[in-house]
Amino acid sequence: MTSPKKLKKKKYTKRYSICVVGAGHVGLVAAACFAELNHKVVCVDSDEHRIQSLKKKKLPFYEPELEPLVKKNIKSGNLSFSSALGEGIKKSEVIFLAVGTPPQVDGSADLSSVENVARIVARNLDSYKLIVEKSTVPVKTGRKVKEAIHRYKKSNVDFDVASNPEFLREGKAVYDFFYPDRIVVGVESKRAENILKDIYASLKTPLIVTDINTAELIKHASNSFLATKISFINVVSHICDLAGADVEKVSLAMGLDKRIGKEFLQAGIGYGGSCFPKDVAAFIYIAKKLGYELNLLKEVENINKEQWIRFVEKVKEHLWILRDKKIAILGLSFKPDTDDMRCAPSVNIIESFINEGAHLILFDPQAQNQAKKIFKTSSKLKFSQDPYSAVKDCDCLCFLTEWDQFHKLDFKKIKKLMHYPFIADGRNMFDGDALRKLEFDYIGMGKL
Repeated sequence: MTSPKKLKKKKYTKRYSICVVGAGHVGLVAAACFAELNHKVVCVDSDEHRIQSLKKKKLPFYEPELEPLVKKNIKSGNLSFSSALGEGIKKSEVIFLAVGTPPQVDGSADLSSVENVARIVARNLDSYKLIVEKSTVPVKTGRKVKEAIHRYKKSNVDFDVASNPEFLREGKAVYDFFYPDRIVVGVESKRAENILKDIYASLKTPLIVTDINTAELIKHASNSFLATKISFINVVSHICDLAGADVEKVSLAMGLDKRIGKEFLQAGIGYGGSCFPKDVAAFIYIAKKLGYELNLLKEVENINKEQWIRFVEKVKEHLWILRDKKIAILGLSFKPDTDDMRCAPSVNIIESFINEGAHLILFDPQAQNQAKKIFKTSSKLKFSQDPYSAVKDCDCLCFLTEWDQFHKLDFKKIKKLMHYPFIADGRNMFDGDALRKLEFDYIGMGKL
């Protein structure tokens, strides 16, 4: 991954005092990266244990390149951590809201944390502040934030609300911050626009200025489109299975068309994580509230669910009976280079195998601790410290996350260790013909 070293040579513009509210995946990355841009940043979170750990330079999750960036900017004095939100607001000119907006049962976003922070901001307004939505929120949230601040503020101090949606991929978040495809800012005043332009001035990338409603919609529209693209190629993979065709060749040819592009055209067991499932559900809810049934995205959700179910059925078809079969699972996180297991397809697949009576051995380079929190201790489920121990005496080896290190495995050694040399490749990571030459049984998703 390219580091932000080149930025050091660029001339910085005005330095701002920034308060980032929320030390989760979005907030902590944003705080560290704003500090690297030479702004004075305090990252505030209500979780006192998390704040104390961060002060000791211990991160709450795995993200490549983030830890050294945090340590560097703590040392330089550009980055600090606190649980005192009121104090952070008073000492800052710009407040970025990066609190959680978890999905509710109906698909809508829980905005209680956003509303709570808006009230605290209102009570602590002692000079002009720019309050910026960084969290993914439904359209018209900016209006609600503005109304809440007006309702609870105790003085006539002026303020602005803006939207600055994040487009950070877990596993590449630091890179994406410094080298984004675009920066989107939704504003209502020239003053807010100029501040945000100043903050990002050293990043040479297109900066799109819109109204707040449009900026809020851009995030949901972007993620929903990418989820649709993934679900489309997964439908094609199913058709390839039925027709005896190869989805990888189909994907390659499609991706070379510049109108389509190759990104997000990899068939597999479906998308997961904290963004796509939540944002698709939220966009469906938002559209319905506005009077439109977004049936296209409802089908995207259905296809995504069907994909991991198809994977389980393919394994069952090959092994016939899963009860008492020993299955190794390599890869638990929803994607490589993260320990995040939120909405990971692996969770549903593992639970299905357990319900069928199979014995599972799990391994992931980073997500072991998260997985142990999700799965209760069971005689049918164990964790391994390395891939080779996981596959010993197994009847099936499933790859559910495309970690780079899995490509370096010694498959001759794996074949000797396994009871039955069967590989179920949920991410189409490997050359099936090469593995068959090593006398493995191999299945992929829509792949010959």
